[in-house]
Amino acid sequence: MGRVVAGRYLLLRPLGDGGSDRVWLAHDQRLGGEVALKAAGTGARDVPPPPGHPHVVAVHDVVEHEGVPWTVMEYVAGAVDLRALVARRGPLAPADCARIGLAVLSVLHAPAAGHEPGVPHRRVGPADILLAPDRGGAPYGRILLLDHVAAGPGDGDGLLALGRTLHYAVEGREPSDREVPVRAGALGPLLARLLGGAPGPRVTVAEAEAELAWIVTPQTDTYARPRTDPGSRPPWSAAPTPGSRPAAPADRQAAATTGHRRRRPRALRAALAGGLGLVLALGGVWYALAGRAADGTGTPYGDTVGLAAPLEDGDCVRAHWPGGTRFAGTPRLTADPACRGPAPDGQVMAFVPASSAEQARELGPARCEERTREARARLAGVRSVAVVPADDGFETARGRTACLVLGVHGPVYGPLGRHREPGSVFADTATMQRRDCLDVRSAREARLVPCAGRYDAQVLGFTRLPSDVTLAGAPAAADRACAREVPPRDYGFDPSLYEAGSRTAAGAWKSGSHLAVCTVRRQNGGTMEGNGP
Repeated sequence: MGRVVAGRYLLLRPLGDGGSDRVWLAHDQRLGGEVALKAAGTGARDVPPPPGHPHVVAVHDVVEHEGVPWTVMEYVAGAVDLRALVARRGPLAPADCARIGLAVLSVLHAPAAGHEPGVPHRRVGPADILLAPDRGGAPYGRILLLDHVAAGPGDGDGLLALGRTLHYAVEGREPSDREVPVRAGALGPLLARLLGGAPGPRVTVAEAEAELAWIVTPQTDTYARPRTDPGSRPPWSAAPTPGSRPAAPADRQAAATTGHRRRRPRALRAALAGGLGLVLALGGVWYALAGRAADGTGTPYGDTVGLAAPLEDGDCVRAHWPGGTRFAGTPRLTADPACRGPAPDGQVMAFVPASSAEQARELGPARCEERTREARARLAGVRSVAVVPADDGFETARGRTACLVLGVHGPVYGPLGRHREPGSVFADTATMQRRDCLDVRSAREARLVPCAGRYDAQVLGFTRLPSDVTLAGAPAAADRACAREVPPRDYGFDPSLYEAGSRTAAGAWKSGSHLAVCTVRRQNGGTMEGNGP
């Protein structure tokens, strides 16, 4: 402490071991802010982090001091690394470990340093993963990777390292050759494949993502989540062009027969779950692309979308789809900046800047899919939609693609994610997300409260009830379904103390989705506290 690095950064105190090298909190004497500093170790090759990735600590600069390179990074207040958290609080619940695994995989196979996407080329350990408070108040809701180091000779592949990390998180200790996991629950089969203990070939990146997504969002045969085709085009581009030949009846019959004959395995079904979009980051993108050709109007997104002013962060929107079929064609949008209008269909959750309208068309949809991924992973029945600037409206749109999150089955009935305020009453279950803490006033009223205090229930996941269940019979049916499909014990809650609960609302029955929110609560009706078991 008291040491100045590169004549600029005053070391204040160590923040953690940062993997193989110590990370320091430092004061930038030139700009006056706090940063995190790490000295690069020997024998490892730095890999540039994916730019703007939501699960990566931002790197500001690399400086050299006394022949040693130091990385200058974003200082994340309130963060704790995974190794320290487990040592302090004990093993994590399987679903929380799965959420961490998904975040790590999204970084591990991002294109960087000449590696092809989909190839896990970084080796990440528990000390390289930071858990920090998110904007919704969850103390460990934000997942960030601290290190960007390529696996060196003898390091093994990134998936093996991920398996060891997840084993440590869920079991509280490093894996041994003959150990049988006792706390892993639904995570156990995947751990065996990641660590090479199961017969057959090692798991692939796509399969690992699919299994982790299934744990975070439990799937049932009756809960058909929205799906996308990795090779699909936007829905409006599939319309027949003049002179094109419609598919012959025999062709359509053959395609239908093939579709019914092949049953997808559970892992693949989970991989296609459109609500998460974690596997299909670059495929099946639904976006509102209008006014490619200059039409002289100067509207930000073209005449079809119909907005006269650019969208702002947090704007709620209503989407009017051609013919009334959701996600078929280009929607005409109506903005509701205050989110006070009747039943908004979704909300602006992020923006993607571009240098030209052409670049916005090329990068906007995929980047929106990435930047809304974490928000969508916590919700049920939502989809990413990118609203791309028109050629002659690029300047009006301030050069930004607006990233929306829209309800698949119907309206979302209010603000989403970080735009919600603690203490607000849920107008509908559609805005509830995983790990929300609820102050339950009655069967009809629940409020969003910080998980750091006391609360009555916590959201664990979602399930879908059969179509013959009425709204009146939904509460009892949902309790039974949640106890069966989203049992609290799989999330680390002691079954002798906690039980499954549920929330249902009229909106899910109006849309026909019959979606139920699965919660955990104390058996005696007492309050809970903290963000986990």
